[in-house]
Amino acid sequence: MDTQYETVIGLEVHVQLRTHSKMFCSCGADYQLMPPNTRVCPVCLALPGTLPVVNSRAVEDAIKIGLALNCKVAETTKFDRKNYAYPDLMKGYQISQYDVPICYDGYMDLPGDPSSRIGIERVHMEEDVARLIHIPGQDGEAGHTLMDVNRAGVPLMEVVSRPDLRTTDQVEAYISNLQMIIRYIDVGTANMEEGSFRCDANVSIRPAGSTKLGAKVEIKNMNRIRAVTRALEYEIARQTEDVKAGNRVVQETRGWDDEVGVTVSQRSKEDAHDYRYFPEPDLPPLRIGASLVDHIRSELPELPALRKDRFQQSWGLPEYDAALLTSSRTTADYFEQVVRSVGAMAKGEMSAFAKETANWLNGEMARHMNNDGTTNVFDTRIRPENLAVLVGRFGRRELNNAGAKQVFGEMYRSGADADDVIEQQGLQQVSDTSELDPVADEVIQANPSAVRDYLGGKKTAVRFLVGQVMKATRALEAEPLMKELFEYRFTEGNGLAGHSFGNLFIAAMSGVTGNFEQAVSESSRVLKVTGRIVPSTLWTFG
Repeated sequence: MDTQYETVIGLEVHVQLRTHSKMFCSCGADYQLMPPNTRVCPVCLALPGTLPVVNSRAVEDAIKIGLALNCKVAETTKFDRKNYAYPDLMKGYQISQYDVPICYDGYMDLPGDPSSRIGIERVHMEEDVARLIHIPGQDGEAGHTLMDVNRAGVPLMEVVSRPDLRTTDQVEAYISNLQMIIRYIDVGTANMEEGSFRCDANVSIRPAGSTKLGAKVEIKNMNRIRAVTRALEYEIARQTEDVKAGNRVVQETRGWDDEVGVTVSQRSKEDAHDYRYFPEPDLPPLRIGASLVDHIRSELPELPALRKDRFQQSWGLPEYDAALLTSSRTTADYFEQVVRSVGAMAKGEMSAFAKETANWLNGEMARHMNNDGTTNVFDTRIRPENLAVLVGRFGRRELNNAGAKQVFGEMYRSGADADDVIEQQGLQQVSDTSELDPVADEVIQANPSAVRDYLGGKKTAVRFLVGQVMKATRALEAEPLMKELFEYRFTEGNGLAGHSFGNLFIAAMSGVTGNFEQAVSESSRVLKVTGRIVPSTLWTFG
Protein backbone atom coordinates (compact mmCIF):
# COMPACT_ATOMS: atom_id res chain seq x y z
CA MET A 1 0.00 0.00 0.00
CA ASP A 2 1.31 3.40 -0.99
CA THR A 3 1.83 5.53 2.15
CA GLN A 4 0.26 8.49 0.33
CA TYR A 5 -3.10 6.77 0.72
CA GLU A 6 -5.07 5.18 3.51
CA THR A 7 -7.29 2.17 2.95
CA VAL A 8 -10.80 2.14 4.42
CA ILE A 9 -12.54 -1.24 4.68
CA GLY A 10 -15.93 -2.31 5.97
CA LEU A 11 -17.25 -5.87 5.95
CA GLU A 12 -20.74 -7.33 5.51
CA VAL A 13 -20.81 -10.92 6.77
CA HIS A 14 -23.83 -13.17 6.19
CA VAL A 15 -24.19 -15.90 8.81
CA GLN A 16 -26.54 -18.82 8.21
CA LEU A 17 -28.21 -19.94 11.42
CA ARG A 18 -28.35 -23.59 12.41
CA THR A 19 -32.06 -23.72 13.17
CA HIS A 20 -34.34 -26.70 12.55
CA SER A 21 -36.67 -24.78 10.26
CA LYS A 22 -36.51 -21.85 7.87
CA MET A 23 -36.95 -18.19 8.76
CA PHE A 24 -40.61 -17.79 7.77
CA CYS A 25 -41.96 -21.33 7.25
CA SER A 26 -41.76 -24.81 8.76
CA CYS A 27 -39.57 -26.37 6.04
CA GLY A 28 -36.39 -27.99 7.31
CA ALA A 29 -33.30 -25.77 7.12
CA ASP A 30 -30.98 -28.78 6.60
CA TYR A 31 -30.67 -28.20 2.88
CA GLN A 32 -26.94 -28.94 2.44
CA LEU A 33 -27.12 -32.68 1.73
CA MET A 34 -30.72 -32.93 0.53
CA PRO A 35 -31.80 -33.61 -3.08
CA PRO A 36 -32.69 -30.42 -4.97
CA ASN A 37 -36.10 -28.85 -4.30
CA THR A 38 -37.10 -31.25 -1.51
CA ARG A 39 -37.09 -28.71 1.35
CA VAL A 40 -39.82 -26.48 -0.09
CA CYS A 41 -43.40 -25.47 0.61
CA PRO A 42 -45.91 -22.89 -0.73
CA VAL A 43 -44.39 -20.21 1.55
CA CYS A 44 -40.76 -20.50 0.45
CA LEU A 45 -41.89 -21.07 -3.14
CA ALA A 46 -43.75 -17.73 -2.82
CA LEU A 47 -47.05 -19.09 -4.06
CA PRO A 48 -50.00 -16.64 -4.01
CA GLY A 49 -51.96 -16.41 -0.79
CA THR A 50 -49.19 -17.63 1.54
CA LEU A 51 -48.11 -15.71 4.64
CA PRO A 52 -44.79 -15.77 6.54
CA VAL A 53 -44.45 -16.67 10.25
CA VAL A 54 -41.32 -15.60 12.16
CA ASN A 55 -39.00 -18.32 13.52
CA SER A 56 -38.64 -17.43 17.23
CA ARG A 57 -35.42 -19.42 17.57
CA ALA A 58 -33.84 -17.33 14.81
CA VAL A 59 -34.79 -14.16 16.68
CA GLU A 60 -33.12 -15.48 19.85
CA ASP A 61 -30.00 -16.46 17.90
CA ALA A 62 -29.82 -12.97 16.38
CA ILE A 63 -29.89 -11.51 19.89
CA LYS A 64 -27.11 -13.93 20.91
CA ILE A 65 -24.92 -12.70 18.07
CA GLY A 66 -25.61 -9.10 18.95
CA LEU A 67 -24.79 -9.56 22.64
CA ALA A 68 -21.59 -11.47 21.80
CA LEU A 69 -20.58 -8.43 19.70
CA ASN A 70 -21.36 -5.97 22.51
CA CYS A 71 -24.41 -4.59 20.67
CA LYS A 72 -27.49 -2.90 22.03
CA VAL A 73 -30.73 -4.82 21.47
CA ALA A 74 -33.71 -2.93 20.09
CA GLU A 75 -36.81 -2.88 22.27
CA THR A 76 -38.90 -2.90 19.08
CA THR A 77 -37.74 -4.15 15.70
CA LYS A 78 -39.46 -4.73 12.37
CA PHE A 79 -39.02 -6.43 9.01
CA ASP A 80 -38.87 -4.67 5.65
CA ARG A 81 -39.19 -5.64 2.01
CA LYS A 82 -36.01 -5.23 0.00
CA ASN A 83 -37.05 -5.07 -3.65
CA TYR A 84 -34.76 -6.16 -6.43
CA ALA A 85 -35.11 -8.41 -9.46
CA TYR A 86 -32.86 -11.46 -9.48
CA PRO A 87 -33.60 -15.05 -10.55
CA ASP A 88 -32.75 -16.57 -7.15
CA LEU A 89 -35.33 -14.41 -5.34
CA MET A 90 -38.58 -16.37 -5.32
CA LYS A 91 -40.90 -13.55 -4.27
CA GLY A 92 -39.24 -10.83 -6.29
CA TYR A 93 -38.24 -9.23 -2.98
CA GLN A 94 -36.40 -10.28 0.15
CA ILE A 95 -37.73 -9.99 3.69
CA SER A 96 -34.93 -8.18 5.52
CA GLN A 97 -34.48 -5.29 7.98
CA TYR A 98 -33.69 -1.71 7.05
CA ASP A 99 -33.92 1.13 9.55
CA VAL A 100 -34.71 -0.70 12.82
CA PRO A 101 -32.34 -3.69 13.03
CA ILE A 102 -32.62 -6.07 15.94
CA CYS A 103 -29.08 -5.25 17.22
CA TYR A 104 -26.93 -2.17 16.69
CA ASP A 105 -23.99 -0.08 17.92
CA GLY A 106 -21.57 -2.81 19.00
CA TYR A 107 -17.87 -3.47 18.66
CA MET A 108 -15.20 -6.15 18.39
CA ASP A 109 -11.71 -5.84 19.86
CA LEU A 110 -9.30 -7.63 17.54
CA PRO A 111 -7.37 -10.46 19.25
CA GLY A 112 -3.76 -9.55 19.98
CA ASP A 113 -4.38 -5.89 19.19
CA PRO A 114 -6.45 -4.30 21.99
CA SER A 115 -6.03 -0.84 20.45
CA SER A 116 -7.95 -1.97 17.33
CA ARG A 117 -11.64 -1.74 18.18
CA ILE A 118 -13.85 -2.34 15.15
CA GLY A 119 -17.33 -0.87 15.35
CA ILE A 120 -20.35 -3.05 14.58
CA GLU A 121 -22.96 -0.95 12.80
CA ARG A 122 -25.77 -3.51 12.99
CA VAL A 123 -26.88 -7.13 13.10
CA HIS A 124 -30.09 -7.72 11.18
CA MET A 125 -32.30 -10.66 10.23
CA GLU A 126 -33.22 -11.74 6.72
CA GLU A 127 -33.81 -14.82 4.59
CA ASP A 128 -31.38 -16.56 2.26
CA VAL A 129 -32.05 -16.91 -1.46
CA ALA A 130 -32.29 -19.93 -3.76
CA ARG A 131 -29.17 -21.51 -5.23
CA LEU A 132 -28.39 -21.18 -8.93
CA ILE A 133 -26.29 -23.82 -10.70
CA HIS A 134 -24.89 -22.59 -14.00
CA ILE A 135 -24.33 -25.33 -16.62
CA PRO A 136 -22.01 -24.28 -19.46
CA GLY A 137 -22.96 -25.16 -23.02
CA GLN A 138 -21.08 -27.74 -25.07
CA ASP A 139 -20.18 -27.86 -28.76
CA GLY A 140 -21.29 -24.30 -29.31
CA GLU A 141 -24.66 -24.71 -27.63
CA ALA A 142 -25.93 -22.16 -25.12
CA GLY A 143 -25.59 -22.98 -21.45
CA HIS A 144 -28.43 -23.03 -18.98
CA THR A 145 -29.10 -22.49 -15.28
CA LEU A 146 -30.74 -24.80 -12.76
CA MET A 147 -32.41 -23.59 -9.57
CA ASP A 148 -32.47 -25.35 -6.20
CA VAL A 149 -34.97 -23.69 -3.86
CA ASN A 150 -33.93 -25.69 -0.78
CA ARG A 151 -31.80 -22.78 0.50
CA ALA A 152 -34.48 -20.12 -0.06
CA GLY A 153 -35.81 -18.91 3.28
CA VAL A 154 -33.01 -20.29 5.48
CA PRO A 155 -32.40 -17.85 8.39
CA LEU A 156 -29.59 -15.42 7.61
CA MET A 157 -28.04 -12.82 9.89
CA GLU A 158 -26.04 -9.99 8.41
CA VAL A 159 -23.26 -8.51 10.57
CA VAL A 160 -22.23 -5.12 9.22
CA SER A 161 -19.03 -3.53 10.48
CA ARG A 162 -18.23 0.15 10.42
CA PRO A 163 -15.47 1.21 8.00
CA ASP A 164 -12.85 0.90 10.74
CA LEU A 165 -10.56 -1.71 9.17
CA ARG A 166 -7.35 -0.48 7.60
CA THR A 167 -5.27 -3.54 6.67
CA THR A 168 -5.81 -7.04 5.33
CA ASP A 169 -4.26 -8.41 8.53
CA GLN A 170 -7.04 -6.73 10.49
CA VAL A 171 -9.60 -8.13 8.06
CA GLU A 172 -8.27 -11.65 8.55
CA ALA A 173 -8.31 -11.26 12.34
CA TYR A 174 -11.87 -9.85 12.27
CA ILE A 175 -13.27 -12.68 10.13
CA SER A 176 -11.47 -15.41 12.09
CA ASN A 177 -12.66 -14.01 15.41
CA LEU A 178 -16.24 -13.64 14.17
CA GLN A 179 -16.18 -17.28 13.02
CA MET A 180 -15.00 -18.39 16.46
CA ILE A 181 -17.70 -16.34 18.18
CA ILE A 182 -20.46 -17.82 15.99
CA ARG A 183 -19.23 -21.33 16.77
CA TYR A 184 -18.77 -20.64 20.49
CA ILE A 185 -22.34 -19.43 20.92
CA ASP A 186 -23.47 -22.41 18.79
CA VAL A 187 -25.73 -20.60 16.34
CA GLY A 188 -24.04 -21.73 13.11
CA THR A 189 -21.13 -23.60 11.55
CA ALA A 190 -19.54 -20.43 10.11
CA ASN A 191 -18.03 -22.48 7.31
CA MET A 192 -17.08 -20.31 4.35
CA GLU A 193 -16.41 -23.24 2.01
CA GLU A 194 -19.95 -24.63 2.38
CA GLY A 195 -21.53 -21.19 2.06
CA SER A 196 -22.86 -20.83 5.62
CA PHE A 197 -20.57 -17.84 6.27
CA ARG A 198 -20.25 -15.37 3.38
CA CYS A 199 -18.30 -12.14 3.34
CA ASP A 200 -18.62 -9.06 1.11
CA ALA A 201 -16.06 -6.29 1.46
CA ASN A 202 -16.46 -2.56 0.85
CA VAL A 203 -13.14 -0.83 0.17
CA SER A 204 -12.02 2.66 -0.75
CA ILE A 205 -8.85 4.70 -0.52
CA ARG A 206 -8.27 8.30 0.50
CA PRO A 207 -5.27 10.60 0.98
CA ALA A 208 -3.42 9.86 4.21
CA GLY A 209 -4.72 12.10 6.98
CA SER A 210 -8.06 12.78 5.26
CA THR A 211 -11.33 12.01 7.04
CA LYS A 212 -13.50 12.10 3.92
CA LEU A 213 -14.57 8.70 2.58
CA GLY A 214 -13.82 7.90 -1.04
CA ALA A 215 -16.04 6.09 -3.56
CA LYS A 216 -16.43 2.55 -2.27
CA VAL A 217 -16.27 -0.64 -4.27
CA GLU A 218 -18.09 -3.74 -3.04
CA ILE A 219 -16.35 -7.07 -3.68
CA LYS A 220 -18.32 -10.33 -3.80
CA ASN A 221 -17.77 -14.04 -4.53
CA MET A 222 -15.12 -14.77 -1.88
CA ASN A 223 -15.47 -18.20 -0.27
CA ARG A 224 -12.48 -18.32 2.09
CA ILE A 225 -10.50 -15.90 4.20
CA ARG A 226 -7.47 -15.97 1.92
CA ALA A 227 -9.71 -15.09 -1.03
CA VAL A 228 -10.97 -12.04 0.88
CA THR A 229 -7.47 -10.77 1.64
CA ARG A 230 -6.24 -11.42 -1.92
CA ALA A 231 -9.24 -9.63 -3.40
CA LEU A 232 -8.69 -6.63 -1.13
CA GLU A 233 -4.96 -6.48 -1.92
CA TYR A 234 -5.75 -6.49 -5.64
CA GLU A 235 -8.52 -3.90 -5.35
CA ILE A 236 -6.41 -1.56 -3.19
CA ALA A 237 -3.64 -1.68 -5.79
CA ARG A 238 -6.13 -1.13 -8.64
CA GLN A 239 -7.75 1.88 -7.00
CA THR A 240 -4.38 3.39 -6.06
CA GLU A 241 -3.18 3.07 -9.65
CA ASP A 242 -6.39 4.70 -10.94
CA VAL A 243 -6.14 7.63 -8.55
CA LYS A 244 -2.47 8.23 -9.35
CA ALA A 245 -3.35 8.24 -13.05
CA GLY A 246 -5.91 10.97 -12.40
CA ASN A 247 -8.93 8.72 -12.92
CA ARG A 248 -12.06 8.64 -10.79
CA VAL A 249 -12.86 5.45 -8.84
CA VAL A 250 -16.33 4.29 -9.85
CA GLN A 251 -18.71 3.17 -7.10
CA GLU A 252 -19.65 -0.32 -8.21
CA THR A 253 -19.94 -4.00 -7.32
CA ARG A 254 -17.08 -6.19 -8.51
CA GLY A 255 -16.75 -9.96 -8.39
CA TRP A 256 -13.56 -11.75 -7.35
CA ASP A 257 -12.11 -14.24 -9.85
CA ASP A 258 -10.01 -16.49 -7.65
CA GLU A 259 -8.34 -18.36 -10.50
CA VAL A 260 -7.18 -15.27 -12.36
CA GLY A 261 -6.64 -13.21 -9.20
CA VAL A 262 -8.57 -10.09 -10.30
CA THR A 263 -11.83 -8.30 -9.53
CA VAL A 264 -14.29 -7.93 -12.40
CA SER A 265 -16.96 -5.24 -12.72
CA GLN A 266 -20.48 -6.65 -12.31
CA ARG A 267 -22.88 -3.73 -11.87
CA SER A 268 -23.11 -0.23 -10.48
CA LYS A 269 -23.28 -0.16 -6.70
CA GLU A 270 -26.84 0.31 -5.44
CA ASP A 271 -27.84 2.79 -2.75
CA ALA A 272 -30.56 2.10 -0.20
CA HIS A 273 -33.21 3.99 -2.20
CA ASP A 274 -32.62 1.67 -5.16
CA TYR A 275 -34.12 -1.19 -3.15
CA ARG A 276 -37.34 0.74 -2.39
CA TYR A 277 -37.51 -0.52 1.20
CA PHE A 278 -40.86 -0.40 2.95
CA PRO A 279 -42.21 -2.16 6.09
CA GLU A 280 -43.22 -5.79 5.55
CA PRO A 281 -47.04 -5.65 5.67
CA ASP A 282 -47.45 -9.35 6.50
CA LEU A 283 -45.31 -9.26 9.68
CA PRO A 284 -46.05 -7.03 12.69
CA PRO A 285 -43.21 -5.35 14.62
CA LEU A 286 -41.52 -7.46 17.31
CA ARG A 287 -41.27 -6.25 20.90
CA ILE A 288 -38.25 -7.68 22.69
CA GLY A 289 -38.57 -7.76 26.46
CA ALA A 290 -35.67 -7.03 28.79
CA SER A 291 -36.24 -10.35 30.58
CA LEU A 292 -35.64 -12.27 27.32
CA VAL A 293 -32.43 -10.34 26.65
CA ASP A 294 -31.21 -10.95 30.23
CA HIS A 295 -31.98 -14.67 29.92
CA ILE A 296 -30.06 -14.97 26.65
CA ARG A 297 -27.16 -12.98 28.10
CA SER A 298 -26.96 -15.32 31.09
CA GLU A 299 -26.64 -18.33 28.79
CA LEU A 300 -23.75 -16.94 26.74
CA PRO A 301 -20.55 -18.96 27.19
CA GLU A 302 -17.16 -17.47 27.98
CA LEU A 303 -16.05 -16.09 24.61
CA PRO A 304 -12.74 -17.08 22.97
CA ALA A 305 -10.72 -13.90 23.67
CA LEU A 306 -11.55 -13.94 27.40
CA ARG A 307 -10.99 -17.69 27.60
CA LYS A 308 -7.58 -17.40 25.96
CA ASP A 309 -6.54 -14.78 28.51
CA ARG A 310 -7.77 -16.99 31.36
CA PHE A 311 -5.89 -20.03 30.03
CA GLN A 312 -2.70 -17.97 30.08
CA GLN A 313 -3.30 -16.63 33.58
CA SER A 314 -4.89 -19.65 35.31
CA TRP A 315 -3.02 -22.50 33.63
CA GLY A 316 0.23 -20.71 32.81
CA LEU A 317 -0.01 -21.52 29.09
CA PRO A 318 1.96 -19.62 26.45
CA GLU A 319 -0.19 -17.39 24.24
CA TYR A 320 0.32 -19.66 21.21
CA ASP A 321 -0.97 -22.78 22.99
CA ALA A 322 -3.87 -20.90 24.60
CA ALA A 323 -4.92 -19.47 21.22
CA LEU A 324 -4.88 -22.89 19.55
CA LEU A 325 -6.90 -24.54 22.32
CA THR A 326 -9.53 -21.82 22.55
CA SER A 327 -10.03 -21.59 18.78
CA SER A 328 -12.50 -24.47 19.30
CA ARG A 329 -14.96 -24.40 22.18
CA THR A 330 -15.09 -28.21 22.40
CA THR A 331 -11.29 -28.53 22.46
CA ALA A 332 -11.07 -25.88 25.18
CA ASP A 333 -13.77 -27.70 27.20
CA TYR A 334 -11.93 -31.01 26.77
CA PHE A 335 -8.63 -29.45 27.87
CA GLU A 336 -10.18 -28.15 31.07
CA GLN A 337 -11.71 -31.55 31.84
CA VAL A 338 -8.27 -33.15 31.44
CA VAL A 339 -6.42 -30.75 33.75
CA ARG A 340 -9.19 -30.69 36.35
CA SER A 341 -9.36 -34.48 36.53
CA VAL A 342 -5.97 -34.71 38.28
CA GLY A 343 -7.01 -32.78 41.38
CA ALA A 344 -4.91 -30.29 43.32
CA MET A 345 -1.27 -29.68 42.35
CA ALA A 346 1.34 -27.10 43.19
CA LYS A 347 1.11 -24.17 40.79
CA GLY A 348 4.35 -25.01 39.00
CA GLU A 349 3.39 -28.67 38.63
CA MET A 350 -0.05 -27.76 37.32
CA SER A 351 1.42 -25.34 34.77
CA ALA A 352 3.78 -28.07 33.54
CA PHE A 353 0.91 -30.57 33.35
CA ALA A 354 -1.30 -28.07 31.52
CA LYS A 355 1.47 -27.33 29.01
CA GLU A 356 2.03 -31.06 28.39
CA THR A 357 -1.73 -31.54 27.93
CA ALA A 358 -1.80 -28.70 25.41
CA ASN A 359 1.08 -30.32 23.54
CA TRP A 360 -0.83 -33.60 23.21
CA LEU A 361 -4.10 -31.94 22.18
CA ASN A 362 -2.51 -29.55 19.69
CA GLY A 363 -0.17 -32.26 18.42
CA GLU A 364 -1.12 -35.95 18.40
CA MET A 365 -4.84 -35.44 18.99
CA ALA A 366 -5.12 -32.85 16.20
CA ARG A 367 -3.10 -35.07 13.85
CA HIS A 368 -5.30 -38.14 14.41
CA MET A 369 -8.50 -36.07 14.11
CA ASN A 370 -7.33 -34.51 10.84
CA ASN A 371 -6.50 -37.95 9.47
CA ASP A 372 -9.99 -39.37 10.07
CA GLY A 373 -12.00 -36.17 9.61
CA THR A 374 -13.21 -35.87 13.23
CA THR A 375 -14.10 -32.28 14.14
CA ASN A 376 -15.24 -32.64 17.76
CA VAL A 377 -12.66 -33.98 20.22
CA PHE A 378 -15.46 -35.44 22.38
CA ASP A 379 -16.32 -37.72 19.45
CA THR A 380 -12.99 -39.52 19.84
CA ARG A 381 -12.64 -42.63 22.02
CA ILE A 382 -10.20 -41.04 24.46
CA ARG A 383 -11.86 -39.87 27.66
CA PRO A 384 -10.39 -36.70 29.21
CA GLU A 385 -9.47 -38.48 32.46
CA ASN A 386 -7.73 -41.23 30.49
CA LEU A 387 -5.63 -38.73 28.55
CA ALA A 388 -4.69 -37.20 31.92
CA VAL A 389 -3.21 -40.57 32.97
CA LEU A 390 -1.07 -40.76 29.82
CA VAL A 391 0.07 -37.15 30.15
CA GLY A 392 0.98 -37.72 33.81
CA ARG A 393 3.00 -40.85 33.17
CA PHE A 394 4.77 -39.28 30.23
CA GLY A 395 5.53 -36.20 32.31
CA ARG A 396 7.11 -38.43 34.99
CA ARG A 397 9.16 -40.05 32.21
CA GLU A 398 7.66 -43.46 32.84
CA LEU A 399 7.23 -43.60 29.06
CA ASN A 400 9.57 -42.55 26.32
CA ASN A 401 8.30 -40.34 23.48
CA ALA A 402 7.88 -43.15 20.97
CA GLY A 403 6.17 -45.37 23.54
CA ALA A 404 3.77 -42.61 24.61
CA LYS A 405 2.73 -41.99 21.01
CA GLN A 406 2.22 -45.73 20.58
CA VAL A 407 -0.03 -45.79 23.65
CA PHE A 408 -1.96 -42.74 22.41
CA GLY A 409 -2.52 -44.36 19.04
CA GLU A 410 -4.03 -47.46 20.65
CA MET A 411 -6.17 -45.34 22.98
CA TYR A 412 -7.45 -43.35 19.99
CA ARG A 413 -8.17 -46.54 18.04
CA SER A 414 -9.83 -48.63 20.74
CA GLY A 415 -10.58 -46.35 23.69
CA ALA A 416 -8.44 -48.55 25.96
CA ASP A 417 -7.12 -47.22 29.27
CA ALA A 418 -3.58 -45.85 29.19
CA ASP A 419 -2.42 -48.05 32.09
CA ASP A 420 -3.72 -51.21 30.39
CA VAL A 421 -2.01 -50.42 27.08
CA ILE A 422 1.30 -49.65 28.79
CA GLU A 423 1.21 -52.92 30.74
CA GLN A 424 0.05 -55.07 27.82
CA GLN A 425 2.68 -53.71 25.46
CA GLY A 426 5.48 -53.56 28.04
CA LEU A 427 6.20 -49.91 27.36
CA GLN A 428 7.02 -48.63 30.84
CA GLN A 429 10.60 -47.50 30.79
CA VAL A 430 13.23 -47.83 33.51
CA SER A 431 13.41 -44.67 35.59
CA ASP A 432 15.42 -45.84 38.65
CA THR A 433 19.22 -46.22 38.52
CA SER A 434 19.05 -49.17 40.91
CA GLU A 435 17.39 -51.14 38.13
CA LEU A 436 20.15 -50.16 35.71
CA ASP A 437 23.18 -50.74 37.99
CA PRO A 438 23.56 -54.48 37.29
CA VAL A 439 23.30 -53.94 33.55
CA ALA A 440 25.85 -51.13 33.74
CA ASP A 441 28.23 -53.45 35.59
CA GLU A 442 27.91 -56.06 32.84
CA VAL A 443 28.44 -53.47 30.10
CA ILE A 444 31.61 -52.14 31.78
CA GLN A 445 33.05 -55.63 32.12
CA ALA A 446 32.18 -56.53 28.53
CA ASN A 447 33.59 -53.34 26.97
CA PRO A 448 37.02 -52.61 28.50
CA SER A 449 38.31 -50.68 25.51
CA ALA A 450 35.41 -48.18 25.72
CA VAL A 451 36.10 -47.72 29.45
CA ARG A 452 39.77 -47.12 28.74
CA ASP A 453 38.91 -44.62 25.97
CA TYR A 454 36.63 -42.67 28.28
CA LEU A 455 39.13 -42.57 31.14
CA GLY A 456 41.80 -41.63 28.65
CA GLY A 457 39.85 -38.48 27.82
CA LYS A 458 37.57 -39.60 24.96
CA LYS A 459 34.28 -38.45 26.45
CA THR A 460 32.22 -39.66 23.51
CA ALA A 461 33.00 -43.25 24.48
CA VAL A 462 30.29 -43.03 27.11
CA ARG A 463 27.70 -42.94 24.32
CA PHE A 464 28.67 -46.44 23.27
CA LEU A 465 28.31 -47.72 26.84
CA VAL A 466 24.94 -45.98 27.20
CA GLY A 467 23.78 -47.50 23.93
CA GLN A 468 24.65 -50.99 25.14
CA VAL A 469 22.55 -50.52 28.28
CA MET A 470 19.63 -49.14 26.27
CA LYS A 471 19.88 -52.07 23.89
CA ALA A 472 19.81 -54.55 26.76
CA THR A 473 16.93 -52.89 28.65
CA ARG A 474 14.84 -51.34 25.82
CA ALA A 475 14.96 -48.18 27.95
CA LEU A 476 15.09 -45.96 24.88
CA GLU A 477 14.50 -42.73 26.80
CA ALA A 478 16.96 -43.63 29.58
CA GLU A 479 19.94 -42.13 27.75
CA PRO A 480 20.26 -39.02 29.94
CA LEU A 481 19.87 -41.18 33.05
CA MET A 482 22.49 -43.70 31.89
CA LYS A 483 24.94 -41.02 30.82
CA GLU A 484 24.62 -39.49 34.26
CA LEU A 485 25.10 -42.90 35.88
CA PHE A 486 28.31 -43.68 33.96
CA GLU A 487 29.78 -40.23 34.50
CA TYR A 488 28.97 -40.57 38.17
CA ARG A 489 30.81 -43.88 38.36
CA PHE A 490 33.81 -42.55 36.47
CA THR A 491 34.27 -39.56 38.78
CA GLU A 492 36.36 -39.70 41.95
CA GLY A 493 34.68 -38.84 45.23
CA ASN A 494 31.16 -39.94 44.32
CA GLY A 495 30.93 -42.95 46.54
CA LEU A 496 33.12 -45.20 44.37
CA ALA A 497 33.62 -47.60 47.26
CA GLY A 498 29.89 -48.13 47.26
CA HIS A 499 30.06 -49.34 43.67
CA SER A 500 32.27 -52.04 42.24
CA PHE A 501 33.93 -49.54 39.90
CA GLY A 502 37.51 -50.17 41.05
CA ASN A 503 37.15 -53.92 40.69
CA LEU A 504 35.26 -53.53 37.40
CA PHE A 505 37.88 -51.20 35.96
CA ILE A 506 40.70 -53.57 36.85
CA ALA A 507 38.62 -56.38 35.43
CA ALA A 508 38.20 -54.38 32.26
CA MET A 509 41.95 -53.85 32.06
CA SER A 510 42.49 -57.52 32.71
CA GLY A 511 40.32 -58.23 29.69
CA VAL A 512 42.65 -56.02 27.67
CA THR A 513 46.01 -57.25 29.04
CA GLY A 514 45.10 -60.82 29.93
CA ASN A 515 47.15 -60.48 33.16
CA PHE A 516 45.96 -59.29 36.58
CA GLU A 517 49.27 -57.78 37.72
CA GLN A 518 49.64 -55.98 34.42
CA ALA A 519 46.02 -54.81 34.72
CA VAL A 520 46.72 -53.26 38.12
CA SER A 521 49.80 -51.56 36.75
CA GLU A 522 47.97 -50.32 33.64
CA SER A 523 45.04 -49.19 35.80
CA SER A 524 47.32 -47.17 38.03
CA ARG A 525 48.98 -45.55 35.02
CA VAL A 526 45.68 -44.60 33.36
CA LEU A 527 44.16 -43.38 36.58
CA LYS A 528 47.19 -41.25 37.40
CA VAL A 529 47.15 -39.75 33.93
CA THR A 530 43.45 -38.93 34.21
CA GLY A 531 43.71 -37.74 37.82
CA ARG A 532 41.53 -40.54 39.14
CA ILE A 533 42.82 -42.76 41.99
CA VAL A 534 41.21 -46.07 42.82
CA PRO A 535 41.65 -46.80 46.55
CA SER A 536 43.78 -49.90 47.16
CA THR A 537 41.03 -51.28 49.36
CA LEU A 538 39.10 -51.93 46.18
CA TRP A 539 41.84 -54.08 44.72
CA THR A 540 40.22 -57.26 45.78
CA PHE A 541 39.55 -58.60 42.34
CA GLY A 542 39.17 -62.34 41.94
